[in-house]
Amino acid sequence: MLIEYETFLRLSFFLGIFMLICAWELASPKRHLSLSRATRWPRNLAMVAIITLIMRLLIPFTAVMAALYAQQHQIGFFHLFSSPKSLAIISSIILLDGVIYAQHRAFHYLPLLWRLHKIHHIDQEIDVTTALRFHPFEFIISLCIKNAAVLLIGAPVAAVIGFEILLNGMAMFNHGNITLPKKFDRILRVFVVTPDMHRVHHSVQKRETNSNFGFSLSLWDKLFYTYLAHPEAGHLQMEIGLKEYPNSDNTGLWALMLMPFRNKKEL
Repeated sequence: MLIEYETFLRLSFFLGIFMLICAWELASPKRHLSLSRATRWPRNLAMVAIITLIMRLLIPFTAVMAALYAQQHQIGFFHLFSSPKSLAIISSIILLDGVIYAQHRAFHYLPLLWRLHKIHHIDQEIDVTTALRFHPFEFIISLCIKNAAVLLIGAPVAAVIGFEILLNGMAMFNHGNITLPKKFDRILRVFVVTPDMHRVHHSVQKRETNSNFGFSLSLWDKLFYTYLAHPEAGHLQMEIGLKEYPNSDNTGLWALMLMPFRNKKEL
């Protein structure tokens, strides 16, 4: 039943969370955006459309299909060793989140992968649409890593569907240009990545860019010493983006698609 309604579930959660964060940004924004939504949103949302089209036409083997394959052929840790279903689901979600953390660090430190991932960081503002702004090739590599992790773990189908919804929803939440009460933020980031925590990661300062790699759970950054509580300049004064791309507001969609394959640093 979960497989049958997977697309409906994921789309419903996506649209619901997206609209919620959009409304929150309008009602209580954290920062004043120097670039208008009319400039950034069409470009960022177009990337989602391109990725969706590529995935539908070229790469139909999703993480859920990998989980189903592992189940049918009894592949992976949780299929080789019997364990309570609830434990397998919860453990798989935590482990997959750890894989995404490790993958994110790799995309920052390996030059070829950084060429793709920097498209996400060139955005000179950060809001809910930044969570959707990834180069299609990065998405394909990420899917391959995720599928391999699902097969290795033997993650149940329910865990993978839950993880995909959680990852997508948390990414939109922690990229949101939204205000949280400071006390609530301190409590919340004990468990999950908050907008203030993740905003540090989008700073132009290299030390801050290479911190707070987590997408959902905050424990990975604390466990591997990549946690940074606040940006040096403060959340309202900090610069977002990459120093080597100061004119990215003039970077069109197709220029971003081709950027990883060019040697030129500035457009």
